[in-house]
Amino acid sequence: MLPVIYFDANATEPLRPQARDAMLQAATLCGNPSSVHQAGRQARKLLDDARKRIARHFDAEDDNCVFTSGGTEACALAIHGLQQENGPRRVIIGATEHDAVRQACAETTILPVDANGQINPADLERTLAEDQSPALVCLMLANNETGVLHPVAEAGRICAQYGALLHIDAVQAAGRVPVSVTSPGVTSLAISGHKFGGPKGAGALLLAGGGARQLAPLFAGGGQERGRRGGTPALPAIYAMAAALDAAIADQEQRTQQQTRFRDRIDAAAKASGSVVIGENSPRLPNTTSLATPGIRAEARLITMDMAGICISSGSACSSGKIGRRSHVLEAMNTGELADCTVRVSLPWNVTEDEVTQFISIWARPAR
Repeated sequence: MLPVIYFDANATEPLRPQARDAMLQAATLCGNPSSVHQAGRQARKLLDDARKRIARHFDAEDDNCVFTSGGTEACALAIHGLQQENGPRRVIIGATEHDAVRQACAETTILPVDANGQINPADLERTLAEDQSPALVCLMLANNETGVLHPVAEAGRICAQYGALLHIDAVQAAGRVPVSVTSPGVTSLAISGHKFGGPKGAGALLLAGGGARQLAPLFAGGGQERGRRGGTPALPAIYAMAAALDAAIADQEQRTQQQTRFRDRIDAAAKASGSVVIGENSPRLPNTTSLATPGIRAEARLITMDMAGICISSGSACSSGKIGRRSHVLEAMNTGELADCTVRVSLPWNVTEDEVTQFISIWARPAR
């Protein structure tokens, strides 16, 4: 059996050892965090500790960290709740948003992106100026397919100027680049634990402001999370998510330097062999590159790499298995036929130099 080189971190990161240990620690507790007896209080202590640590990393108040099942639910909760805040709000989203945002509301205004995958802040300002009714803007900080970073700081300033709310999908960015809920104009941001080395099944919605911000829940249940998200919290996954985030933030600077160097090596080698780097002229996540080889379909590339023991993907992990479906991200970037030839390479937190060297060697082989 071939050793596996895992370069699909944007689908899910390998579990960090700190997260595994924390998950096992929390799993030994049988108490429900909502129970008032001793076992419940022990579980509640871990839950409160996780909430405090996660909120701190994004400059949020503890009471404004709402635990969810992941990034999709966090985005849906934000859109559902904020769209109703102070009356109905129209929703404005970027053309390359994740389906978690695209499918969370019935009607949206779409902001186009340029050939490098970024929105133009002038388009956002024009959209808000032409119709000054209450608005909710949803924008991802980092694209899950290309790694392209949107100009969210400028978008935040524009939203603040026009009184619009701004929800940031930070699922791919958290733990990889700095992000704060206190940035100008930001109302909320969504994270998902398994994207930075935690287990699957836990995420959070961070809300701006002091005091517990009220938010209409998707489902009320037993009124947990201050009435904003019902259901018994998945304590082992949540506590492990906090441990993973601590570890990701602690080594973020060093990892950024290393992954940027590795990514640039891969880009250079891919271009030398005739491939194109999608979104190359935009700022990108340090661990992510989107590569297209004219004339070689993504499926053929994936099979060749998989047979050599290398795991990569084509587009989003949520939709890459849907035959015949082109990436809406690549279509919005007007990549043309390259959309059928594009794969995503996303380096994990524990990537090594030898793995990058092996990847480059195998990439140069003809795809069959």
